[in-house]
Amino acid sequence: MDLKSGSYKLDKNIPVPLYYQLKKLLIDEINNKRLKVGDSIPTEAEFCEHLNISRPTIRQALSELVSEGYLQRLKGKGTFVSRPKIDERFFQHLQSFNNEMLQKGLTPTTQILDLKVIKGIAGICEKLNIEVEDELVYLRRVRYADEEPVVYLETYLPYKYCRGIIEEDFVNNSLYSILEEKYNIKIFKVVRKIEAVNADDQVARLLHIKKNQALCLVKTTAYTEDDIPSEYSIARYRGDRNQFTVELYR
Repeated sequence: MDLKSGSYKLDKNIPVPLYYQLKKLLIDEINNKRLKVGDSIPTEAEFCEHLNISRPTIRQALSELVSEGYLQRLKGKGTFVSRPKIDERFFQHLQSFNNEMLQKGLTPTTQILDLKVIKGIAGICEKLNIEVEDELVYLRRVRYADEEPVVYLETYLPYKYCRGIIEEDFVNNSLYSILEEKYNIKIFKVVRKIEAVNADDQVARLLHIKKNQALCLVKTTAYTEDDIPSEYSIARYRGDRNQFTVELYR
């Protein structure tokens, strides 16, 4: 981005804040591929000199672009264009992670960390409407897009509904497909709750991020058409690599 060329200008005579004009200018450069992933952004001093605007104005624009995932700051190196966030749409459609990533042109992979039968856990069994004495299937995974970890996922299933499922291949097959094809459990609806949390040591290590980095925590309960809860999962999505789209109609 060559500010010296004089082709980049902000208009101080219109009622649009200067920080917003700078922010939109940079977004346009990124969207039009004139600024590509990994390209460095001019320094605050360069913006000040060539656009004749204040450092607080620049900082506000750049800070918002960092928080929205367009830019990333590397300590001691500068500010760079980051990889675009993965736009997750699972609040609108029931679709497997693999299929959604493939539709976005990304290559999905899965790492299985745990797959075993465990004793009942009171809070989980309650959500699955089973007795606390009932055993659970515990499936723990990290899901990747283009070899980058994007979500850490813990899944619980009532073992009595799917005995033998721990022998299944969850690296290459969808959980919901296995449930439907092998156990006649067809997921009809899901209820999802989302909140913001920070990564602990374990999750940070698994997702290749720093401790306390922002995560989107998504808790899902899946039901059959007969309204029987058949799966409960806790997913932790990297806040810097994911965004979520919800469409509402009146």
